Amino acid sequence: MGDCGAPGDVNSNVLVARSTGDAQLDKAVWQWLSWDKNQKTKEQIESLLQDGKHRELRERLCCRLSFGTAGLRSAMGAGFCYINDLTVIQSTQGIYKYLERNFSDFKQRGFVVGYDTRGQVTSNCSSKKLAKLTAAVLLAKDVLVYFFSTYVPTPFVPYAVQQLGAVAGVMITASHNRKEDNGYKVYWENGAQITSPHDKEIIKCIEECVEPWNGSWNESLVDTSPLRQDPLKKICDSYMEDLTKICFHRELNMQSSLKFVHTSFHGVGHDYVQLAFKAFGFQPPIPVPEQKDPDPDFSTVKCPNPEEGESVLELSLRLAEKESAKVVVATDPDADRLAVAEQQENGCWKVFTGNELAALFGWWMFSCWKENRPQDADMRNVYMLATTVSSKILRAIALKEGFHFEETLPGFKWIGSRVKNLLDNGKEVLFAFEESIGFMCGTSVLDKDGVSAAVVIAEMATYLQGQGLTLAQKLVDIYEMYGYHISKTSYFLCYEPHTIKRIFERLRNFDGPQSYPKCCGAYNILHVRDITTGYDSSQLNKKSVLPVSKSSQMITFTFQNGCVATLRTSGTEPKIKYYAEMCALPGHSARSVLEEELQKLIEALIGNFLEPAKNGLTWRSA
Repeated sequence: MGDCGAPGDVNSNVLVARSTGDAQLDKAVWQWLSWDKNQKTKEQIESLLQDGKHRELRERLCCRLSFGTAGLRSAMGAGFCYINDLTVIQSTQGIYKYLERNFSDFKQRGFVVGYDTRGQVTSNCSSKKLAKLTAAVLLAKDVLVYFFSTYVPTPFVPYAVQQLGAVAGVMITASHNRKEDNGYKVYWENGAQITSPHDKEIIKCIEECVEPWNGSWNESLVDTSPLRQDPLKKICDSYMEDLTKICFHRELNMQSSLKFVHTSFHGVGHDYVQLAFKAFGFQPPIPVPEQKDPDPDFSTVKCPNPEEGESVLELSLRLAEKESAKVVVATDPDADRLAVAEQQENGCWKVFTGNELAALFGWWMFSCWKENRPQDADMRNVYMLATTVSSKILRAIALKEGFHFEETLPGFKWIGSRVKNLLDNGKEVLFAFEESIGFMCGTSVLDKDGVSAAVVIAEMATYLQGQGLTLAQKLVDIYEMYGYHISKTSYFLCYEPHTIKRIFERLRNFDGPQSYPKCCGAYNILHVRDITTGYDSSQLNKKSVLPVSKSSQMITFTFQNGCVATLRTSGTEPKIKYYAEMCALPGHSARSVLEEELQKLIEALIGNFLEPAKNGLTWRSA
């Protein structure tokens, strides 16, 4: 959205305090100062104008947030390209307009609004306030709004959309992003995050109505409107009851001596994980006291992302040692992701990767299904899914056991939509995941869910303890049975979009125009798939089976030695990510050999294709 604000002439009677000499910018400044009723963000723009900081004003006001991974995500602050009261109102007005066109019964079926515990004093911006304004826009237009009376895990919103038959829902969260960020995550009536073309159409609708309507700023409607309902108790009770569908060893759980520590990373997870453990018959996990209550400053961690591993799990690991708890479960701030660590016999902690946890979950969900399936259950109706940059371990299990495995594009929005489609066609989906510690156990929630994953891993660990096994030992068993899948994922930071574009364009024109590399150092490339352009050399027609995704960069290389490596940009952060995995057949290659080969290939990939020094890239741990 390149235009600054709404169409139409600026009212000449209203003068901006000081002209910038740039008509487009003057118009944008005038619109902001006319429309914004948040004193703090209004003052931020006035101050920049006063100080003559026209370049920063242009950056803030002359571009808009665009819909990324199922919604908006950005820093909180003043400007049309940030998350703030005004941009949330504009986005909700656009969504109202789009839903009104698509659903004749929109107002009666209603809309779900949830929020996490993020906030920023300098812009007077908090998830709860943004959620209230989201609700206000809709309540002012006589829409039934299911507004949660307190913070909830992100999975509660898609769950509520389905349970209540609403047409859509929004969760105000930036998940595991840095404390400065917030976001606006949109779910469709099917309970999955929105996908194309809904996102593009919503953007068009936002552009058609950027000026706040009467009533859009009236956040008190949440407390006064008869059209506002609080779904908290109903949804929480129903969710916990549905959880028991994936509880297979309640008696064992009740007798278990195994202790668990849980950290909620200063977010929403504490109360809900406690309830989930109770639903499974467990004693409650031991909370990390410094991290159990919401804190928008995330004061005990440099970055509130449990994916970062041992460095951010420090407090929970020390508490677990003190309490003799062998397993730590960590939910990210909005409780849709799960990290797991287990103490080994030598006293060290193993923090499992998302791909390793998926191997355990996949084995567990399939074993439990097999043990409890009805006589007439048909294996050919059973499915598991993963995103294409995730481990292929589920594919290996599926090939051996006889169920179906499918890949989707990266992002749980693709998994959620595909799972709904499979369920509507009478199929059974046991498990789905993405390598960035996002897991879907069962199908009550069509999105990743850290609350259910936490309690399922606890039941798994309890069961394995009865067999004299740890999670780490079981993981080795799984790899021995289905073939070792050794993967490594990391990223480089890159704040220059043109640099990112240059890196990927070089790969598309490596040995000449429209010619991809045939090798990477000493490693021969068998196939190349480019999701950005839709090219796939492994297909007869050279067209990718997965949908084209022009909005992001993503190229996958399949090497002759069995390694699959993908380079892609992040949908929410300034990152170039790499994913590489060595897949071996059962009984082939020792783990150490595979690990060494993978490490060498990654070094070649980084040196030859990403060229960090030349391109000014910063490695994740630098």
